[in-house]
Amino acid sequence: MKEQMALERLTGLIAFARAGAMGSYTAAARSLGISPSAVSKSVQRLEQRLGVSLFTRTTRSLTLTPEGRELHAHALRLLHDAEAIEQVALAAQSEPSGPLRIAASLPIGIHVVAPALPGFRSLYPKVSIDLRLSDERVDIVEQGIDVAVRIGELADSRLVSRRLAPHRLCAFASPAYIAAHGAPTHPDELERHETVSLRYQSTGQMFRWPFRIGELTIERLPAPRVVVDASDALIATLVAGGGIGMAATFAAEPYVRRGELVPVLAEFAVERDNITVLWPESRRTSPSVRAFIAHLHETFQERMTQSATVSL
Repeated sequence: MKEQMALERLTGLIAFARAGAMGSYTAAARSLGISPSAVSKSVQRLEQRLGVSLFTRTTRSLTLTPEGRELHAHALRLLHDAEAIEQVALAAQSEPSGPLRIAASLPIGIHVVAPALPGFRSLYPKVSIDLRLSDERVDIVEQGIDVAVRIGELADSRLVSRRLAPHRLCAFASPAYIAAHGAPTHPDELERHETVSLRYQSTGQMFRWPFRIGELTIERLPAPRVVVDASDALIATLVAGGGIGMAATFAAEPYVRRGELVPVLAEFAVERDNITVLWPESRRTSPSVRAFIAHLHETFQERMTQSATVSL
C-alpha cells in the first residue's frame, strides 16, 4: 500500500511538472503518452495530498498559483532526474529504440527534417518519431524535447549543440512574374517591383532582406505589397506570381528544380546563421539521439549541396 501511494505521488509530481512547463493538460498528456484526464486526475490527487491549489484553471488557460510556482522548480528537477534514469537505461541498449521527440522551425522541419524521417525509420524501425514544428522558440528541456533543429545559436548551458550547415538567402520570383515585369539587376531596383515580405510570428517584426554588395552585407526592407507570417506562405505567393521575395535556398530549391521559381539578384545572395542541432545534456548518451543527429548531419550536407546551386 505504501509503495502504491509513493508511486501515485511520483506520478502526480511528474504530471504537475510537465503541465506547469507546457501550460496545458493536453500538451502534458501528449508529451507523457497518457490521456489529459489522467494528467488532470494525477494533479488533483497531488493537490489533495499537499493541501494546496497548484493551478488556477480557466476554460482557456492553466496558470501556476504562487504555491505552485514555488513547488514547480522542485518537481522539474524530479522530472529531469527521472528522464536521466530513462536515458541511462536506453543507452545500455545496443540499438536505438523508443520515442524520439524532435522540434524544428517550420521551413527546416517541412523541407529538410520531415523528408529525412522515412530514411531514419528504415534504419532504426524501433524508434518512433514525434515531430513538432513551430516558428516559436520553445524550452527544450521543460517540454521534454530530445532534439531541436534551429537557425542560429542558443546560449543555454543545459544544451549541447552541433552546427549542421550555413543557410543561403536569395530572392526569388516566378517565371511568369519575370516575363511580365522583368528582373531587377540591383537591390536598389526592388522599389519598382511587387514584393512579398515575411513578418516574424514571435515578434511581429518584418524580416529585413540581406544582400552582399562588394565586401559589405546590407539590409533592405522593400515596401511590401503582400506580407505573410509563414515562410511557406511566402513561397506559395511567389509561385503564384505575387512578386519577388526572399527565402532560404533549401526551401526554394524544389520549386526552382520544377521551374516554378527562378533566383533573382543571385549575385547578391548571402550566407547567414548556421543551422544548428541542439539536445539536452541528459540526452547525450541516448542511442536514438546520437543516431538521429548523425543521420541529420548527413541529410543536411546533401541538401545544402543541392540547394546551393539554385542561386548560382
